[in-house]
Amino acid sequence: MGNATRNKSVEFFEVQFQKQIRQQDYALNPFETLALDYLTGTVLDLGSGLGNLSLEAGRRGHRAIAVDGSSAAVARINTYAQREALSVRAVQADIERWIIDQPYDTIVAIGLLTFFRRERAFELLHAIQEHVNPGGRAIVNVLVEGTTYMGMFDGDNYYLFSRNRLAEEFSGWRILSSRHQTFPAPEGKRKEFCTVIAEKPSRAS
Repeated sequence: MGNATRNKSVEFFEVQFQKQIRQQDYALNPFETLALDYLTGTVLDLGSGLGNLSLEAGRRGHRAIAVDGSSAAVARINTYAQREALSVRAVQADIERWIIDQPYDTIVAIGLLTFFRRERAFELLHAIQEHVNPGGRAIVNVLVEGTTYMGMFDGDNYYLFSRNRLAEEFSGWRILSSRHQTFPAPEGKRKEFCTVIAEKPSRAS
């Protein structure tokens, strides 16, 4: 569960989430909107933020587990899930140390892997791949080289993927979607993203 040491990235998003909760700003971001139509079966939403994707997955009949480091975000998800009687449960965790302990049909990690050093980013990516059921899907979105907005990062505790690396990591999977997108950021800077949605080979393949 939560760790006494909180890094700058966790604090950055905690403040952002509290502001969005006050403003009731729960719009899906472009990556969550893209992911929705690819969800299948049970869903693990790693780094779920305010849970917009997890809650919408629940409304569509999925059973979802949302994991995030923000206490405000986790409380919001569980409140809304209970209110709407959804099969969605949020867990507050330090994802630096958290272990995926069971398989899922879909595992989502939007923006998450970037907020760890390279070794942990790839460790998490491979754990995601390992815990997707055969025939299931991984939906992974990362910041890539070319990103100039660094205000959300904690020192050097981050990793910008090379533009093609994420897709290369899914060699042997069926790539359902692979895209690169640029978004403006504060101070005239920009964020560069890559998103890969891939289906794991079934055992029969």
